[in-house]
Amino acid sequence: MDPKRKAITAAVVGTALGVGGLAVVAMPATAGDAPVLPQISAEELVQSTLNAKPSAFDGKVKVSNDLGLPQVGSTLPGVSALDVDSAQISTDGAGKSKVSLTEGSSQQTIVRNGQTVWEYSSKDNSATKVTIPDGLAKEHQEKSKDVDPATVASELLGKVRESSTIAVSGTASVANRSAYELVLTPKPTERTLLREIRVAIDDQTRLPLRVTVLANGTSSPALEVSFSEINFAAQPASNFEFTPPKGAKVTEKTAEVDPKNRELAEQAKSDLKVVGDGWDTAITGKIPADALAKAGQAKDEEGRQVDPKALLSRFAKPVSGAWGSGWLVTTKVGSGVLTDDGRYAVGAVPEQVLFEALAAK
Repeated sequence: MDPKRKAITAAVVGTALGVGGLAVVAMPATAGDAPVLPQISAEELVQSTLNAKPSAFDGKVKVSNDLGLPQVGSTLPGVSALDVDSAQISTDGAGKSKVSLTEGSSQQTIVRNGQTVWEYSSKDNSATKVTIPDGLAKEHQEKSKDVDPATVASELLGKVRESSTIAVSGTASVANRSAYELVLTPKPTERTLLREIRVAIDDQTRLPLRVTVLANGTSSPALEVSFSEINFAAQPASNFEFTPPKGAKVTEKTAEVDPKNRELAEQAKSDLKVVGDGWDTAITGKIPADALAKAGQAKDEEGRQVDPKALLSRFAKPVSGAWGSGWLVTTKVGSGVLTDDGRYAVGAVPEQVLFEALAAK
């Protein structure tokens, strides 16, 4: 992957390795004179950001990353999600949203309005209308929060603030908005691959406008998170309505959860364990045997059968220790281990921390 590629990152690495993340981010606006804003303490800025109410806005989003991800081409299912050029996002601040993703000359649109979700692809002029039953509405809403940059940044602040040195490092102009620059640096006792995280926070709405992740040993950001354009204003109801274009193939369905898939998810959740805290947190778990079997039946985006072990051998290195044996994947901002018997450990940490987490009882 071109390290300077600008793209919406929907999933950084496949779920099987657990090194995943959702980020809605953009390149910073053209640099100019830093705005003059009232002084504020780091703690006050963090607290006001965590307590901020969701805002209605319309904005343009992009991403620049140099994560050092393995070059897997089209072998990994869903890898095309990494190649989106830009996105336009609208939200009413109360659950309704519209996201338009552009890749080359094609566009994908996702509109959520109450318990109705439309998904449209201009590539094949197809649309799917999904109705979410009452029982699944809350679950679906919780999942959708993962792509909200404000939620991502707020959860990040909540998880690492106690193990960080936090400071307000001046101000910045992002997407023509005045913002405070909040810098989180891991304390010396933290074992992590990250050097610091910078969050540009809108001085009026307290919405995080840009997130920059810097890894150890690098001078340029491994990942930049931000808006290039944003307008805070009530959004017209028409933004969250969708009419399929003329001639579009329309499919309607009702969202449902396969009992077997839910069982697998609950099993995986019960095996999940958090080792450590703060910056050097490692998450361990076990992929259910049935899920591993399904991975063996996976196909790439061109319909070819995927051999999980052959795929791992291309971008991971074999490792072993008192915890067993398996495969290690490393990036600039994190690493993950998948053992031969389906256990895994992931984190923004050196591999030794993962090995210790796998060995922990």
